[in-house]
Amino acid sequence: MRPTGELRRRPWVQRGVRAALAAALAWQVAIMLPSPLADYAYYAPLGAVIAVHPTVADSASAAWRTVLAILLGFGLAVAVHELTLWLPGALTIALIVALAIALEQWPVLREHASWVSFAAVLMLTVGAEDPARYAAAYAGLTLLGAAIGVLVTTLLFPPLQLTAAQRRIDVTRALLAQHLRDIAAGLREGEMPTPDQWADRGRGLDVALDGMRAAERIVERARRANPRARHWGGSALRIREQSRALDRVAVLVDDLTTLVVEFQPHRRGIDRIDGGTGWVLADALDGLAGVVCTPYAVLDETGTDRRESAIATAEAALQRLTSLLRTSDVGDDEGFFALGAVSVGMHRSLDTLRSGALDLRAA
Repeated sequence: MRPTGELRRRPWVQRGVRAALAAALAWQVAIMLPSPLADYAYYAPLGAVIAVHPTVADSASAAWRTVLAILLGFGLAVAVHELTLWLPGALTIALIVALAIALEQWPVLREHASWVSFAAVLMLTVGAEDPARYAAAYAGLTLLGAAIGVLVTTLLFPPLQLTAAQRRIDVTRALLAQHLRDIAAGLREGEMPTPDQWADRGRGLDVALDGMRAAERIVERARRANPRARHWGGSALRIREQSRALDRVAVLVDDLTTLVVEFQPHRRGIDRIDGGTGWVLADALDGLAGVVCTPYAVLDETGTDRRESAIATAEAALQRLTSLLRTSDVGDDEGFFALGAVSVGMHRSLDTLRSGALDLRAA
């Protein structure tokens, strides 16, 4: 069972609490309104739920875009219905739906565009007897509920999504390190995957990278109009720097591992100079994986900083690989050039990890 504190920080749990509270408040406010608004009180909780999103900025955006889409749908339905009284009902509905879907292509509505056709059909089926009254009640109460949803999102632990973003970063970091260790193990065992096999293995890392980038974007949106943004601004900044540093390293690692898999430089001309090329390269890859897995300073039992130790180990392994390249007299072998490119890629990766602000603990 998950600890209560950890569960409370889950985005879906926070959204559930906010949505439930916002819906209840919206209902209570709506039933106190004068008739005929109170007769449609159930639309207020709908607006509240629509407006409760992971970020304050997204909540406000959902509120006004949804209400705009509803009004467009109502207006379209009434206008077309009045202009086509002579048409059979089925043709009128078909025309309204077709025009509504055309309106939904308006970029301003974004993901809330489907409310146009929904509202248009709803007007025909429910509000046809008194369109003005129904439109005012539906759109007005939805807007009221949405405003309450935005207010609740703003005041009740307004999320910055730092924990979720950090979790995505940790998953990506672990997969990236495993990616490097798998290649290192293949070098030592002499069982390298084919390019196609390696591409299949890399799909999990690609998915994790996409999730990490999406989480970073959510954190950036969460800072807008958020009263907690100033307090947690430093943590949000470090989240961004972590994500982007890992993203850059992942690109570099993808390039260098592709070179190793495709050209297998440890089996080319340079290996005639030193039979241990594969092991030297494997040590360098393992060293880089160790730095990826140690994003912040941690002291071990002896008081040694594990991050600094990991960096030193990686630098020493890379130095051995660089020395091997510099002392080799292989001239035009493509494996030699591939190994040189791999070495450059690992140096750049290590520099990025060393300078990146990868020191954020779960917030």
